[in-house]
Amino acid sequence: MKWVEVDSTSIAAIAYDRSKRELGIEFRQSGRVYFYFEVPPEEHEAFMSADSKGGYLNRVFKARGYRYSGPYARRRAA
Repeated sequence: MKWVEVDSTSIAAIAYDRSKRELGIEFRQSGRVYFYFEVPPEEHEAFMSADSKGGYLNRVFKARGYRYSGPYARRRAA
């Protein structure tokens, strides 16, 4: 899973594993990481394309009720 730094005030980085349909989100302020499961590739693409990543997460992503796990401690740099 490759982490990509994003331009967001609330989200530091996003990762996606297409084969597992698993999406990771690291939050900027806390450094906490959450993993969401059964996320279709088109949802990941829409999330990455959103002007506001935090807004998309709150308005769209969470509303769809993806199963998730976390929080975990800050991810380790590769």
